[in-house]
Amino acid sequence: MKRSFDILIVGIGGQGTILASNILGNACLREGRSVKGAETHGMAQRGGSVESHIRIDCLYGPLIAPGQADLLLSFDLLEALRYSHYLKEGGMMVVNRHLVLPTSVFMQNLVAPTEDSIIAVLSRFRLCLLDADQIAQEAGSPLSQNVVMLGAASHAMPLKPESVLESVKNLVPTKTIEINACAFGMGRQAAEQCSF
Repeated sequence: MKRSFDILIVGIGGQGTILASNILGNACLREGRSVKGAETHGMAQRGGSVESHIRIDCLYGPLIAPGQADLLLSFDLLEALRYSHYLKEGGMMVVNRHLVLPTSVFMQNLVAPTEDSIIAVLSRFRLCLLDADQIAQEAGSPLSQNVVMLGAASHAMPLKPESVLESVKNLVPTKTIEINACAFGMGRQAAEQCSF
């Protein structure tokens, strides 16, 4: 019987994927829960693919096997598609309606996927889709979109939203605490229309 709750966070460099995983790890520690995590990223640069594995109440290793993630949190549509095979049957996907196409698409004259075509494929999963970039802008900073996503995903996690919010306040720069607290609340509210 599986005891852990596995969350895979994916995005591209510069979107705050690793900060989001650190916030979840801190929230686990606040609740006295065991947590294992790992990040994998190729080139540490903006635009490169980044994935963070968070395993809550895990007994074994930090990496999530394909087909085992309970929750996939994606900061980009294409990254959601790329990592969708990690989601277990019945798992939940929370995705930012944002699309950054890799430059290799243009360099090789490939046909780039459209938002609609990606969403059509992702719709076979339990999908919560939101415009985290727009919500972050409304909260006061486009840089808070990762916290918007955490707020939205907090409905699907086995952590108290208060623990996650306190961890946000603990780990973001002091001058951005108010904006990020607002972003978390707005993300949580935006996801109320999703079926968790």
